[in-house]
Amino acid sequence: MKRMIFIWFMIVILVINLVSCQPSQKSNTLSKGESTQNKNVIKEDKSEKEKVPQTDKNSNNVKQKVSKVNIPEWSKNAVIYEVNVRQYTKEGTFKAFEAHLPRLKEMGVDILWFMPIYPISEKNRKGTLGSYYAVKDYTDVNPEFGTMEDFKELVDKCHDMGFKVLLDWVANHTGWDNVWIENNPDWYTQNADGNIIHPLGTDWTDVADLNYNNQDMRKAMLDAMKFWVKEIGVDGFRADYANGVPKDFWETVRGELDTIKPVYMLAEDDRMFTLLNQAFNVNYGWELHHIMNKVAKGQNNAKYIETNLKRTQALYPKGTYPMNFTSNHDENSWSGTEYERLGDAVKAMAVLTFVVPGIPLIYSGQEAGLDKRLEFFEKDEIDWGNLTMQDFYKNLITLKKENPALWNGKDGGNIHIIESTDKNILAFVREKDKNKVVAIFNLSSNAVTADINFEDYAGAYLSFFLDEPFDLAKDQTLNLKSWEYIILTSK
Repeated sequence: MKRMIFIWFMIVILVINLVSCQPSQKSNTLSKGESTQNKNVIKEDKSEKEKVPQTDKNSNNVKQKVSKVNIPEWSKNAVIYEVNVRQYTKEGTFKAFEAHLPRLKEMGVDILWFMPIYPISEKNRKGTLGSYYAVKDYTDVNPEFGTMEDFKELVDKCHDMGFKVLLDWVANHTGWDNVWIENNPDWYTQNADGNIIHPLGTDWTDVADLNYNNQDMRKAMLDAMKFWVKEIGVDGFRADYANGVPKDFWETVRGELDTIKPVYMLAEDDRMFTLLNQAFNVNYGWELHHIMNKVAKGQNNAKYIETNLKRTQALYPKGTYPMNFTSNHDENSWSGTEYERLGDAVKAMAVLTFVVPGIPLIYSGQEAGLDKRLEFFEKDEIDWGNLTMQDFYKNLITLKKENPALWNGKDGGNIHIIESTDKNILAFVREKDKNKVVAIFNLSSNAVTADINFEDYAGAYLSFFLDEPFDLAKDQTLNLKSWEYIILTSK
Protein backbone atom coordinates (compact mmCIF):
# COMPACT_ATOMS: atom_id res chain seq x y z
CA MET A 1 0.00 0.00 0.00
CA LYS A 2 2.80 2.46 0.87
CA ARG A 3 4.45 1.72 -2.47
CA MET A 4 1.18 2.42 -4.35
CA ILE A 5 0.75 5.73 -2.47
CA PHE A 6 4.33 6.69 -3.34
CA ILE A 7 3.78 5.88 -7.04
CA TRP A 8 0.57 7.92 -7.17
CA PHE A 9 2.34 10.79 -5.39
CA MET A 10 5.14 10.81 -7.99
CA ILE A 11 2.60 10.76 -10.85
CA VAL A 12 0.81 13.80 -9.40
CA ILE A 13 4.12 15.69 -9.06
CA LEU A 14 5.05 14.83 -12.65
CA VAL A 15 1.69 16.07 -13.99
CA ILE A 16 2.00 19.34 -12.04
CA ASN A 17 5.48 19.94 -13.43
CA LEU A 18 4.37 19.23 -16.99
CA VAL A 19 1.40 21.61 -16.71
CA SER A 20 3.51 24.39 -15.18
CA CYS A 21 6.00 24.17 -18.04
CA GLN A 22 3.37 24.86 -20.74
CA PRO A 23 3.35 28.41 -22.10
CA SER A 24 0.17 30.43 -22.12
CA GLN A 25 -1.90 30.58 -25.29
CA LYS A 26 -1.28 34.34 -25.34
CA SER A 27 2.48 33.91 -25.69
CA ASN A 28 1.93 31.35 -28.41
CA THR A 29 -0.21 33.51 -30.70
CA LEU A 30 1.56 36.26 -32.59
CA SER A 31 0.96 38.61 -35.45
CA LYS A 32 3.49 38.32 -38.27
CA GLY A 33 6.10 40.95 -37.72
CA GLU A 34 5.53 40.75 -33.98
CA SER A 35 8.36 39.48 -31.78
CA THR A 36 8.78 35.69 -31.98
CA GLN A 37 10.68 35.30 -28.74
CA ASN A 38 7.90 33.47 -26.88
CA LYS A 39 6.64 31.28 -29.71
CA ASN A 40 6.84 27.50 -29.36
CA VAL A 41 8.77 25.59 -32.02
CA ILE A 42 6.76 22.98 -33.84
CA LYS A 43 9.31 21.13 -35.92
CA GLU A 44 11.82 20.03 -33.34
CA ASP A 45 11.96 19.63 -29.60
CA LYS A 46 13.27 22.82 -28.09
CA SER A 47 12.57 21.73 -24.53
CA GLU A 48 16.28 21.38 -23.75
CA LYS A 49 17.18 23.72 -20.93
CA GLU A 50 20.29 25.83 -21.23
CA LYS A 51 22.63 25.08 -18.37
CA VAL A 52 24.08 28.15 -16.71
CA PRO A 53 27.86 27.74 -16.30
CA GLN A 54 29.25 27.68 -12.80
CA THR A 55 29.72 31.13 -11.30
CA ASP A 56 32.11 32.05 -8.51
CA LYS A 57 29.80 33.62 -5.94
CA ASN A 58 32.64 35.75 -4.56
CA SER A 59 33.53 37.36 -7.89
CA ASN A 60 32.20 38.26 -11.31
CA ASN A 61 34.20 35.48 -12.97
CA VAL A 62 32.39 32.73 -14.86
CA LYS A 63 33.46 29.54 -16.55
CA GLN A 64 32.22 29.90 -20.12
CA LYS A 65 31.87 27.43 -22.93
CA VAL A 66 33.74 28.41 -26.07
CA SER A 67 31.83 28.93 -29.31
CA LYS A 68 33.21 27.31 -32.45
CA VAL A 69 31.82 29.97 -34.79
CA ASN A 70 34.23 32.04 -36.82
CA ILE A 71 34.42 35.68 -35.72
CA PRO A 72 35.02 38.11 -38.60
CA GLU A 73 37.74 40.61 -37.67
CA TRP A 74 35.54 43.48 -38.82
CA SER A 75 32.87 42.69 -36.22
CA LYS A 76 35.05 43.23 -33.14
CA ASN A 77 33.88 46.79 -32.39
CA ALA A 78 30.99 47.08 -34.85
CA VAL A 79 27.57 48.72 -34.43
CA ILE A 80 24.50 47.44 -36.34
CA TYR A 81 22.05 49.72 -38.12
CA GLU A 82 18.71 48.28 -39.26
CA VAL A 83 17.47 49.55 -42.64
CA ASN A 84 13.74 49.65 -43.39
CA VAL A 85 13.89 50.37 -47.13
CA ARG A 86 10.13 50.78 -47.57
CA GLN A 87 9.84 53.54 -44.97
CA TYR A 88 13.28 55.12 -45.30
CA THR A 89 12.49 57.54 -48.14
CA LYS A 90 9.54 58.86 -50.10
CA GLU A 91 10.56 56.66 -53.02
CA GLY A 92 11.21 53.61 -50.84
CA THR A 93 13.96 52.36 -53.17
CA PHE A 94 17.55 51.17 -52.99
CA LYS A 95 18.68 54.18 -55.02
CA ALA A 96 16.96 56.64 -52.69
CA PHE A 97 18.44 54.96 -49.62
CA GLU A 98 21.92 55.12 -51.13
CA ALA A 99 21.90 58.90 -50.69
CA HIS A 100 21.93 58.39 -46.90
CA LEU A 101 25.13 56.33 -46.86
CA PRO A 102 27.51 59.31 -46.33
CA ARG A 103 25.45 60.41 -43.31
CA LEU A 104 25.48 56.91 -41.83
CA LYS A 105 29.22 56.66 -42.43
CA GLU A 106 29.73 59.96 -40.63
CA MET A 107 27.62 58.68 -37.74
CA GLY A 108 29.94 55.67 -37.48
CA VAL A 109 27.75 52.59 -37.99
CA ASP A 110 29.44 49.54 -39.53
CA ILE A 111 26.89 46.82 -40.32
CA LEU A 112 23.77 47.56 -42.34
CA TRP A 113 21.03 44.99 -41.69
CA PHE A 114 18.43 45.22 -44.44
CA MET A 115 14.95 44.05 -43.60
CA PRO A 116 13.71 41.52 -46.21
CA ILE A 117 14.17 42.89 -49.72
CA TYR A 118 12.50 40.01 -51.60
CA PRO A 119 9.25 40.10 -53.62
CA ILE A 120 6.24 39.95 -51.31
CA SER A 121 3.48 37.40 -51.89
CA GLU A 122 0.09 38.71 -52.99
CA LYS A 123 -1.98 35.68 -52.00
CA ASN A 124 -3.37 36.06 -48.45
CA ARG A 125 -1.47 39.35 -48.19
CA LYS A 126 -1.98 41.50 -45.10
CA GLY A 127 -2.63 45.17 -45.78
CA THR A 128 -1.90 46.93 -49.05
CA LEU A 129 1.81 46.21 -49.40
CA GLY A 130 2.05 43.05 -47.31
CA SER A 131 4.60 41.79 -44.81
CA TYR A 132 8.28 41.86 -45.71
CA TYR A 133 8.38 38.36 -44.21
CA ALA A 134 5.95 36.76 -46.71
CA VAL A 135 8.60 35.89 -49.28
CA LYS A 136 7.55 35.15 -52.85
CA ASP A 137 11.02 34.43 -54.27
CA TYR A 138 14.22 33.94 -52.30
CA THR A 139 16.52 34.91 -55.17
CA ASP A 140 14.93 38.11 -56.43
CA VAL A 141 14.20 41.60 -55.10
CA ASN A 142 10.97 43.44 -54.42
CA PRO A 143 10.28 45.48 -57.60
CA GLU A 144 8.99 48.30 -55.39
CA PHE A 145 12.57 48.71 -54.14
CA GLY A 146 14.27 48.50 -57.54
CA THR A 147 16.09 45.83 -59.52
CA MET A 148 18.65 43.19 -58.65
CA GLU A 149 21.23 45.36 -60.42
CA ASP A 150 20.24 48.29 -58.20
CA PHE A 151 20.76 46.20 -55.09
CA LYS A 152 24.09 44.82 -56.30
CA GLU A 153 25.27 48.37 -56.95
CA LEU A 154 24.12 49.34 -53.45
CA VAL A 155 26.04 46.45 -51.88
CA ASP A 156 29.16 47.39 -53.85
CA LYS A 157 28.78 51.03 -52.77
CA CYS A 158 28.40 49.94 -49.13
CA HIS A 159 31.57 47.87 -49.37
CA ASP A 160 33.48 50.71 -51.03
CA MET A 161 32.54 52.94 -48.08
CA GLY A 162 33.54 50.35 -45.48
CA PHE A 163 30.10 49.01 -44.52
CA LYS A 164 29.15 45.34 -44.20
CA VAL A 165 25.74 44.13 -45.36
CA LEU A 166 23.41 41.63 -43.66
CA LEU A 167 20.23 40.36 -45.27
CA ASP A 168 17.15 39.45 -43.25
CA TRP A 169 16.51 35.75 -44.00
CA VAL A 170 13.09 34.13 -43.52
CA ALA A 171 13.68 30.38 -43.33
CA ASN A 172 10.66 29.20 -41.33
CA HIS A 173 8.01 29.96 -43.92
CA THR A 174 7.24 31.49 -47.33
CA GLY A 175 4.38 33.44 -48.84
CA TRP A 176 1.47 31.47 -50.32
CA ASP A 177 2.43 32.15 -53.93
CA ASN A 178 6.13 31.47 -53.49
CA VAL A 179 7.70 29.86 -56.54
CA TRP A 180 8.24 26.66 -54.51
CA ILE A 181 4.69 26.03 -53.42
CA GLU A 182 3.07 24.89 -56.69
CA ASN A 183 5.83 22.53 -57.79
CA ASN A 184 6.90 21.24 -54.38
CA PRO A 185 3.96 21.03 -51.95
CA ASP A 186 5.84 18.35 -49.98
CA TRP A 187 8.33 21.06 -49.02
CA TYR A 188 5.64 22.44 -46.72
CA THR A 189 4.02 21.30 -43.49
CA GLN A 190 0.61 19.73 -44.15
CA ASN A 191 -2.30 18.79 -41.93
CA ALA A 192 -4.04 15.41 -41.83
CA ASP A 193 -6.06 16.33 -44.91
CA GLY A 194 -2.94 17.09 -46.92
CA ASN A 195 -3.43 20.86 -46.88
CA ILE A 196 -0.47 23.20 -46.38
CA ILE A 197 -0.77 25.16 -43.15
CA HIS A 198 0.53 28.40 -41.72
CA PRO A 199 2.89 28.17 -38.70
CA LEU A 200 1.02 26.60 -35.80
CA GLY A 201 0.32 28.71 -32.74
CA THR A 202 0.36 31.98 -34.72
CA ASP A 203 -2.00 34.11 -36.75
CA TRP A 204 0.57 34.34 -39.55
CA THR A 205 -2.08 33.47 -42.11
CA ASP A 206 -0.14 35.21 -44.87
CA VAL A 207 2.66 32.60 -44.81
CA ALA A 208 3.02 28.83 -45.33
CA ASP A 209 5.05 26.68 -42.93
CA LEU A 210 8.11 24.92 -44.36
CA ASN A 211 8.88 21.23 -43.73
CA TYR A 212 12.49 20.72 -42.66
CA ASN A 213 12.13 16.96 -42.84
CA ASN A 214 12.40 17.40 -46.60
CA GLN A 215 16.05 17.32 -47.65
CA ASP A 216 15.36 18.78 -51.11
CA MET A 217 13.81 21.86 -49.51
CA ARG A 218 16.81 22.22 -47.21
CA LYS A 219 19.17 22.14 -50.17
CA ALA A 220 17.14 24.73 -52.06
CA MET A 221 17.13 27.01 -49.01
CA LEU A 222 20.88 26.65 -48.58
CA ASP A 223 21.48 27.30 -52.29
CA ALA A 224 19.41 30.48 -52.10
CA MET A 225 21.47 31.78 -49.17
CA LYS A 226 24.70 30.92 -50.97
CA PHE A 227 23.47 32.89 -53.99
CA TRP A 228 23.34 36.14 -52.02
CA VAL A 229 26.80 35.64 -50.53
CA LYS A 230 28.53 34.40 -53.67
CA GLU A 231 26.80 36.39 -56.41
CA ILE A 232 25.74 39.59 -54.63
CA GLY A 233 28.45 39.74 -51.98
CA VAL A 234 26.44 40.13 -48.77
CA ASP A 235 28.36 39.55 -45.56
CA GLY A 236 25.87 37.52 -43.55
CA PHE A 237 22.29 37.18 -42.40
CA ARG A 238 19.86 38.06 -39.67
CA ALA A 239 17.78 34.88 -39.26
CA ASP A 240 14.11 35.57 -38.66
CA TYR A 241 12.55 33.26 -36.05
CA ALA A 242 15.82 31.31 -35.83
CA ASN A 243 14.59 28.71 -33.35
CA GLY A 244 11.73 27.82 -35.71
CA VAL A 245 14.30 26.08 -37.91
CA PRO A 246 16.33 22.98 -36.87
CA LYS A 247 19.69 23.80 -35.33
CA ASP A 248 21.54 21.35 -37.57
CA PHE A 249 20.33 23.25 -40.64
CA TRP A 250 21.82 26.49 -39.35
CA GLU A 251 25.09 24.73 -38.56
CA THR A 252 25.22 23.36 -42.09
CA VAL A 253 24.49 26.83 -43.47
CA ARG A 254 27.27 28.40 -41.43
CA GLY A 255 29.82 25.84 -42.55
CA GLU A 256 28.87 26.24 -46.22
CA LEU A 257 28.79 30.04 -46.20
CA ASP A 258 32.13 30.34 -44.42
CA THR A 259 33.75 28.47 -47.30
CA ILE A 260 32.69 31.35 -49.58
CA LYS A 261 33.69 34.18 -47.24
CA PRO A 262 33.73 34.79 -43.47
CA VAL A 263 30.12 35.67 -42.64
CA TYR A 264 28.39 37.16 -39.61
CA MET A 265 25.15 35.59 -38.38
CA LEU A 266 22.49 37.13 -36.12
CA ALA A 267 19.75 34.90 -34.65
CA GLU A 268 16.35 36.28 -33.77
CA ASP A 269 16.25 34.22 -30.60
CA ASP A 270 17.11 34.41 -26.92
CA ARG A 271 16.16 30.88 -25.81
CA MET A 272 18.34 28.38 -27.67
CA PHE A 273 21.88 29.30 -26.69
CA THR A 274 23.10 26.16 -28.46
CA LEU A 275 22.52 28.08 -31.71
CA LEU A 276 25.60 30.06 -30.72
CA ASN A 277 27.85 27.01 -30.51
CA GLN A 278 28.42 26.48 -34.22
CA ALA A 279 26.00 28.65 -36.19
CA PHE A 280 25.47 32.21 -34.92
CA ASN A 281 27.69 34.98 -33.60
CA VAL A 282 24.96 36.91 -31.85
CA ASN A 283 21.33 36.68 -30.75
CA TYR A 284 18.72 39.05 -29.38
CA GLY A 285 19.05 40.75 -25.99
CA TRP A 286 15.30 40.60 -25.43
CA GLU A 287 15.50 40.02 -21.69
CA LEU A 288 17.50 43.20 -21.10
CA HIS A 289 15.22 45.08 -23.50
CA HIS A 290 12.09 44.14 -21.55
CA ILE A 291 13.75 44.86 -18.21
CA MET A 292 14.69 48.34 -19.45
CA ASN A 293 11.05 48.95 -20.45
CA LYS A 294 9.90 47.93 -16.98
CA VAL A 295 12.58 49.97 -15.21
CA ALA A 296 11.48 53.04 -17.15
CA LYS A 297 7.92 52.49 -15.90
CA GLY A 298 9.05 51.96 -12.30
CA GLN A 299 8.08 48.27 -12.38
CA ASN A 300 11.69 46.99 -12.07
CA ASN A 301 14.86 48.53 -10.70
CA ALA A 302 18.61 48.39 -11.31
CA LYS A 303 18.96 45.09 -9.45
CA TYR A 304 17.06 43.35 -12.23
CA ILE A 305 19.60 44.61 -14.74
CA GLU A 306 22.46 43.46 -12.51
CA THR A 307 20.97 39.97 -12.50
CA ASN A 308 20.57 40.02 -16.28
CA LEU A 309 24.18 41.10 -16.83
CA LYS A 310 25.52 38.33 -14.60
CA ARG A 311 23.28 35.78 -16.32
CA THR A 312 24.38 36.98 -19.75
CA GLN A 313 28.04 36.63 -18.84
CA ALA A 314 27.37 33.09 -17.66
CA LEU A 315 25.13 31.85 -20.47
CA TYR A 316 26.85 32.97 -23.64
CA PRO A 317 29.55 30.78 -25.16
CA LYS A 318 32.82 32.68 -25.23
CA GLY A 319 33.05 34.79 -28.37
CA THR A 320 29.28 35.27 -28.70
CA TYR A 321 27.03 37.95 -27.27
CA PRO A 322 23.58 39.57 -27.44
CA MET A 323 22.43 42.40 -29.68
CA ASN A 324 21.18 45.18 -27.40
CA PHE A 325 18.54 47.68 -28.49
CA THR A 326 15.92 50.16 -27.39
CA SER A 327 13.98 49.72 -30.65
CA ASN A 328 13.76 47.67 -33.83
CA HIS A 329 11.13 47.06 -36.51
CA ASP A 330 9.03 44.75 -34.30
CA GLU A 331 9.25 46.80 -31.13
CA ASN A 332 8.49 50.06 -32.93
CA SER A 333 5.48 48.80 -34.89
CA TRP A 334 3.93 46.45 -32.33
CA SER A 335 5.09 47.54 -28.86
CA GLY A 336 5.55 51.27 -29.38
CA THR A 337 8.33 53.77 -29.95
CA GLU A 338 11.13 54.10 -27.42
CA TYR A 339 9.51 57.36 -26.30
CA GLU A 340 6.26 55.57 -25.53
CA ARG A 341 8.00 52.76 -23.67
CA LEU A 342 10.93 54.56 -22.04
CA GLY A 343 9.80 58.17 -21.65
CA ASP A 344 12.46 60.32 -20.00
CA ALA A 345 14.77 57.29 -19.76
CA VAL A 346 15.35 57.12 -23.54
CA LYS A 347 18.92 58.41 -23.48
CA ALA A 348 19.95 56.53 -20.33
CA MET A 349 18.78 53.22 -21.81
CA ALA A 350 20.43 53.94 -25.15
CA VAL A 351 23.73 54.60 -23.36
CA LEU A 352 23.26 51.36 -21.44
CA THR A 353 22.97 49.35 -24.68
CA PHE A 354 26.35 50.72 -25.78
CA VAL A 355 28.31 50.00 -22.58
CA VAL A 356 27.06 46.57 -21.48
CA PRO A 357 28.48 43.44 -23.19
CA GLY A 358 27.00 42.96 -26.63
CA ILE A 359 26.62 44.72 -29.95
CA PRO A 360 24.33 47.77 -30.07
CA LEU A 361 21.59 48.27 -32.65
CA ILE A 362 20.19 51.52 -34.05
CA TYR A 363 16.89 51.27 -35.94
CA SER A 364 16.00 53.43 -38.94
CA GLY A 365 14.91 56.87 -37.74
CA GLN A 366 16.13 56.69 -34.16
CA GLU A 367 18.80 59.26 -34.99
CA ALA A 368 15.95 61.54 -36.14
CA GLY A 369 14.03 61.10 -32.89
CA LEU A 370 11.45 58.82 -34.56
CA ASP A 371 8.40 59.13 -32.33
CA LYS A 372 5.73 57.26 -34.24
CA ARG A 373 4.89 53.63 -34.81
CA LEU A 374 5.69 52.84 -38.41
CA GLU A 375 2.97 50.96 -40.26
CA PHE A 376 4.02 47.38 -40.99
CA PHE A 377 1.91 46.60 -44.04
CA GLU A 378 1.55 50.09 -45.52
CA LYS A 379 3.75 52.96 -46.71
CA ASP A 380 4.69 55.20 -43.76
CA GLU A 381 7.72 57.36 -44.47
CA ILE A 382 10.24 58.36 -41.80
CA ASP A 383 10.55 62.11 -41.25
CA TRP A 384 14.22 63.11 -41.55
CA GLY A 385 13.54 66.81 -40.99
CA ASN A 386 15.28 67.02 -37.64
CA LEU A 387 18.26 64.79 -36.86
CA THR A 388 17.93 65.57 -33.16
CA MET A 389 19.62 62.38 -31.94
CA GLN A 390 22.31 61.91 -34.57
CA ASP A 391 25.15 63.54 -32.61
CA PHE A 392 24.07 61.60 -29.52
CA TYR A 393 24.41 58.27 -31.35
CA LYS A 394 27.61 59.41 -33.05
CA ASN A 395 29.13 60.06 -29.61
CA LEU A 396 28.01 56.66 -28.36
CA ILE A 397 29.61 54.95 -31.35
CA THR A 398 32.81 56.92 -30.75
CA LEU A 399 32.74 55.83 -27.10
CA LYS A 400 32.51 52.20 -28.12
CA LYS A 401 35.16 52.30 -30.80
CA GLU A 402 37.72 54.24 -28.75
CA ASN A 403 37.50 51.89 -25.76
CA PRO A 404 38.47 48.23 -26.29
CA ALA A 405 36.80 47.40 -22.97
CA LEU A 406 33.48 47.99 -24.77
CA TRP A 407 34.23 45.93 -27.85
CA ASN A 408 32.19 42.89 -28.80
CA GLY A 409 32.59 39.38 -27.41
CA LYS A 410 36.09 38.18 -26.58
CA ASP A 411 37.56 41.39 -28.02
CA GLY A 412 35.91 43.37 -25.21
CA GLY A 413 36.14 43.23 -21.44
CA ASN A 414 34.00 41.25 -19.01
CA ILE A 415 31.74 43.16 -16.69
CA HIS A 416 32.40 43.66 -12.97
CA ILE A 417 29.33 44.79 -11.05
CA ILE A 418 29.96 47.38 -8.34
CA GLU A 419 27.40 46.68 -5.65
CA SER A 420 25.29 49.54 -4.33
CA THR A 421 22.88 49.58 -1.43
CA ASP A 422 20.55 51.77 -3.50
CA LYS A 423 18.30 49.60 -5.65
CA ASN A 424 18.15 52.30 -8.34
CA ILE A 425 21.89 52.60 -8.88
CA LEU A 426 23.62 50.49 -11.51
CA ALA A 427 27.41 50.68 -11.46
CA PHE A 428 29.93 48.48 -13.21
CA VAL A 429 33.40 48.40 -14.71
CA ARG A 430 34.56 46.83 -17.96
CA GLU A 431 38.28 46.37 -18.48
CA LYS A 432 40.40 45.18 -21.41
CA ASP A 433 44.18 45.27 -21.16
CA LYS A 434 44.94 48.82 -19.96
CA ASN A 435 41.58 50.28 -20.93
CA LYS A 436 38.87 50.73 -18.28
CA VAL A 437 35.33 52.07 -18.54
CA VAL A 438 33.29 52.86 -15.42
CA ALA A 439 29.54 53.22 -15.91
CA ILE A 440 27.18 54.66 -13.30
CA PHE A 441 23.41 55.04 -13.81
CA ASN A 442 20.56 56.36 -11.74
CA LEU A 443 17.78 54.21 -13.16
CA SER A 444 14.89 56.02 -11.59
CA SER A 445 12.75 59.12 -12.03
CA ASN A 446 13.97 60.55 -8.71
CA ALA A 447 17.21 62.23 -7.74
CA VAL A 448 19.50 59.92 -5.76
CA THR A 449 22.48 60.42 -3.46
CA ALA A 450 24.56 57.25 -3.44
CA ASP A 451 27.67 56.11 -1.61
CA ILE A 452 29.56 53.56 -3.72
CA ASN A 453 32.75 51.67 -2.95
CA PHE A 454 34.74 51.39 -6.18
CA GLU A 455 37.49 49.32 -4.55
CA ASP A 456 40.62 49.11 -6.70
CA TYR A 457 38.96 50.93 -9.60
CA ALA A 458 39.42 54.32 -7.93
CA GLY A 459 41.68 56.69 -9.82
CA ALA A 460 41.92 59.39 -12.48
CA TYR A 461 39.47 59.15 -15.39
CA LEU A 462 37.96 61.26 -18.14
CA SER A 463 34.22 61.94 -17.94
CA PHE A 464 33.32 61.04 -21.50
CA PHE A 465 30.22 63.14 -22.08
CA LEU A 466 31.54 66.18 -20.20
CA ASP A 467 35.05 65.81 -21.66
CA GLU A 468 36.68 66.74 -18.37
CA PRO A 469 38.82 64.98 -15.72
CA PHE A 470 37.08 62.97 -13.03
CA ASP A 471 38.87 61.69 -9.91
CA LEU A 472 37.01 58.61 -8.75
CA ALA A 473 37.44 57.98 -5.03
CA LYS A 474 37.45 54.53 -3.48
CA ASP A 475 34.44 55.59 -1.41
CA GLN A 476 32.56 57.88 -3.76
CA THR A 477 29.48 59.93 -2.99
CA LEU A 478 27.43 60.82 -6.06
CA ASN A 479 24.43 63.10 -6.42
CA LEU A 480 22.58 61.93 -9.51
CA LYS A 481 19.55 63.50 -11.16
CA SER A 482 16.73 61.35 -12.48
CA TRP A 483 17.96 59.03 -15.24
CA GLU A 484 21.44 60.56 -15.04
CA TYR A 485 24.45 58.57 -16.21
CA ILE A 486 28.18 59.02 -15.84
CA ILE A 487 30.61 57.24 -18.14
CA LEU A 488 34.29 57.38 -17.18
CA THR A 489 37.13 56.21 -19.38
CA SER A 490 40.75 55.61 -18.41
CA LYS A 491 43.11 58.31 -19.61
